[in-house]
Amino acid sequence: MEQPVTDQHSVSPIQDPVCGMRVDPETSEHYFVYDSETYWFCCRGCLELFQKDPEKYLNPDFNEADSFESAPPGTKFTCPMHPEIVQEGPGECPSCGMALQPMDPLLAADEPNYELIDFTRRFRVGLVYGLPVLILAMAPHLGIPIHQFMEERTSNWLQLLLASPVFLWCGWPFLQRGWSSIRNRALNMFTLISLGTSAAYLYSLVLVLFPGWFELVFGNAVTNAGVYFEVSAAIIVLGLIGQILELRGRERTGKAIRSLMKLMPQTARRLTSSGKLEEVDINQIHTGDRLRVRPGENIPLDGVVVYGTSEVDESLLTGESMPVAKAVGDAVNAGTLNGSGAFDMQVDRVMSDTTLSQIIRMVSNAQLSRAPIQRTADIVAAWFVPIVVSVAVIALISWLTWGPPGDFSFALIAFVSVLIIACPCALGLATPMSITVGVGQAVLSGVLVKEAEALEVLPKIDTLIIDKTGTITIGKPSVVQVHCHNISETSVLAYAAAVSRLSGHPIAVAIVDESERRDAQVYEAVDFESVAGQGVKALVKELNVAVGSKKFMESMNVLNLDSATTFENLQQDSNSVVYVAIGSELAAAIELEETIRVDSPAAVSQLQKRGVNVIMATGDRQAAAKSIANKCGITEVYSELSPLDKLDLVKSLQTNNKLVAMAGDGINDAPALAQADVGIAMGGGADVAMECAGMTILSEDLNAIVRAHSIAQATMTNVRQNLFFAFCYNAIGVPVAAGVLYPAFGILLSPIFAAAAMSLSSVSVIGNALRLRGFTP
Repeated sequence: MEQPVTDQHSVSPIQDPVCGMRVDPETSEHYFVYDSETYWFCCRGCLELFQKDPEKYLNPDFNEADSFESAPPGTKFTCPMHPEIVQEGPGECPSCGMALQPMDPLLAADEPNYELIDFTRRFRVGLVYGLPVLILAMAPHLGIPIHQFMEERTSNWLQLLLASPVFLWCGWPFLQRGWSSIRNRALNMFTLISLGTSAAYLYSLVLVLFPGWFELVFGNAVTNAGVYFEVSAAIIVLGLIGQILELRGRERTGKAIRSLMKLMPQTARRLTSSGKLEEVDINQIHTGDRLRVRPGENIPLDGVVVYGTSEVDESLLTGESMPVAKAVGDAVNAGTLNGSGAFDMQVDRVMSDTTLSQIIRMVSNAQLSRAPIQRTADIVAAWFVPIVVSVAVIALISWLTWGPPGDFSFALIAFVSVLIIACPCALGLATPMSITVGVGQAVLSGVLVKEAEALEVLPKIDTLIIDKTGTITIGKPSVVQVHCHNISETSVLAYAAAVSRLSGHPIAVAIVDESERRDAQVYEAVDFESVAGQGVKALVKELNVAVGSKKFMESMNVLNLDSATTFENLQQDSNSVVYVAIGSELAAAIELEETIRVDSPAAVSQLQKRGVNVIMATGDRQAAAKSIANKCGITEVYSELSPLDKLDLVKSLQTNNKLVAMAGDGINDAPALAQADVGIAMGGGADVAMECAGMTILSEDLNAIVRAHSIAQATMTNVRQNLFFAFCYNAIGVPVAAGVLYPAFGILLSPIFAAAAMSLSSVSVIGNALRLRGFTP
């Protein structure tokens, strides 16, 4: 490793910021540049620890729990459950009480989940204190003669002492969020938990402190009443378990973003003006810096190769498994994997501007966006908590009025059970959890979903309009046939390629490729001249050779009536025709067509089998369009369309009650992409096309549309399963908790079992959503 040139660290030993040992910069090989300062280390281990978290060692008072508080000024935070909630700085969601997260996924991914850490700590304390409470309360019901060793009043006081920390500290987030929901008039799951646990705890507290008060007020109704500290403690502990599992589930749904983030190196090797290499933090690199990328390393930032060659695995961005050759002048992207070669690159996009960062942000925004189906759950959830509270109060009054005389416990159990078993959280999680996982699976399959609505609409489409050039075809012509007049095909290609090598036009490139494929002779051309829009000409072996259009040949007086007769039908039958003149005679006509992507016919067939009518819309000539369409099995073709014509086509189909998806890659496709029910931008296309589309195919593989369709179908099926479960659970659970089964079967649900069911309902929704991670399109 080349050592940096630094005057400040080259005179005397300095201190390793990690372990505190003295280090001599002249002999140590381990250093790191952070915030324009160079730090030296005694070993590689200390260096790696420092790289992970410099502030931890540079600022001992740094508090991780407050790191969000020190987010850059103006940082926007949002709720993962209610993305419409946006505020500056961290806090809690006024609607559901969840901790807000930074909207910038690059900031959020760097932070541990402090809410999960806090809830885990509270759960452990709650378990230690709550378990003895449960044992004390349940022992007599299990036949354990605990009251032979301890009076009931002593047991009640002991339960009070043990349950109070559980209620007041472990359950504090529930109480705080419950009160906040009442204050903000946004009732939610925490409202129900706080009301249920408070009712059980406060009732038991009064019964212990003032044992005669209830009997004085309610008379014989409380003759057999006992304390319910175990109910309060158990509900809180089970509620914490549910929150922990939910938070872990939410973390797993963000696997796609974190996997992308891991591909971004934290350091890079920068070449100084003197040619020295220095390892610096990725955030310290600027546009124009020159970096060295070694074999097997992830490319740190976007840039251009300025020295060396290699092959780069770009499957992250394109979904294509084959490595792409890179040489001087070629663009490289952050996060892609370098192969066996080494090269230098010049940075043209820094951290937040790289293609990978933009993809991460788009994925994050899509995961936060709301599908239309979520509106149904939102409407139900808005009325859900008030209805549940009303049912709980009705159950309380009903049991006091018509329940067993002299036993207040039935009324209290029914009241608390109804509040606890109801789970608006399951309704709230049903759609966003599935959408989050679905969007993540899509990006891992080479499909970037920009809006959640696209996932919901895509499985319903019955019409797909596909642009030809760059979508069905690769956008580059290839030679189909060479039609000669008194000369061999290889000779014609040799002369035509000699002139074409000096041009960068796609047709010229196709002619050169065909010449090399047929091993034609290589001639030198001089006096090259290009006529814009018509063709090229040069002197080859002392003969004037021209390659170009019919108009170009006519201008050179080589396309006369006799020679034109030989090729008179070509303009009707082929996609493109260029003529070759050698000397003063028309020697050949070369027929070209665009190369169809290998996967296009199969992809079209798959979509048609799914009931999707595939239409080709192109600005190209009718003969060219129909030729490509026939080879792909497309029967409906619209040719010679302007951008407005494509837009009108989409509108016309929508007027006829068709759900239309549009796939294209050019600026001319942008209006139609924006108008379509689902716009699909093909990778490598114009930026404006990607802006107008609801999803982007990161590769140029038409099969990715089929994969996107499969993922969208699986995601929406999963959403409907979650919603069905959440509705059924609450529709059955709330009446059972209220005691509707007691008259016929003598069953009254314990609040402890209600709490367990409430926690499991959310976990079940999350677990079902996570099944999508195993889906293979």
